[in-house]
Amino acid sequence: MTNVTNFSEETAVARAAGQPLLSTHDITRSFGQVRALAGVSLEVAAGETVAVMGPSGSGKSTLLHCLSGVLTPDAGEVRLAGNTLSGLSDKRRSHTRLTEFGFVFQDNQLIPELPSRENVALPLMLTGSGRGKALAEADAMLARLGIADLAGRRPGDMSGGQAQRVAIARALVGRPKVVFADEPSGALDQATGHEVMQLLTAIVGLAGASLILVTHDPNVAAWCSRLVEIRDGLVHSDRRLGASREATR
Repeated sequence: MTNVTNFSEETAVARAAGQPLLSTHDITRSFGQVRALAGVSLEVAAGETVAVMGPSGSGKSTLLHCLSGVLTPDAGEVRLAGNTLSGLSDKRRSHTRLTEFGFVFQDNQLIPELPSRENVALPLMLTGSGRGKALAEADAMLARLGIADLAGRRPGDMSGGQAQRVAIARALVGRPKVVFADEPSGALDQATGHEVMQLLTAIVGLAGASLILVTHDPNVAAWCSRLVEIRDGLVHSDRRLGASREATR
């Protein structure tokens, strides 16, 4: 079975030293005349769960994209385990996203033509793992999440909640340092969304990964231990949420 409790040496060093795993220093990002980020500095520790909230157009999604290397800031710096992420070439940032990060999207973004086990195995195969080994690890992750029965089903043959569980398996199968989730329960009903958030926070915690979650819903944010509010491209507040659901359920 895939051992999702293992994570990279760099993450372990960052945790032991009390250093941030992922950080930004005064990053800015504009789109034409619109400044989405106006100087954001943020630190995320290894194993920390952080919700990012803010009104539409506040810059929260742009922040997520800069943290994950999808976008590069116009100025400032993003660092992962002490190494500069924002200064890497497009090719190296793409490789980092595949090997160090996991992603869960609102619409799951599974490939409709592939069964679940192949969707989950795909990140491993893209980083050079053989097909047989990748499929075995995918099967193990699906079993770990209690959804082994979905292994042969395609996205169109699953409910939204089932597809999102498969997307979580795909995000975790490569044992990432950080999982980024963009409105992961936004397309689900309340009960299913609750179950998906419970699974997501539990499995991320077992993996020792950090979770950075963008949401507009305070009930979803409450699954995290920390809340960062973004307004007008700046950090408006940054606070602990106390006894999160992750700790009390």
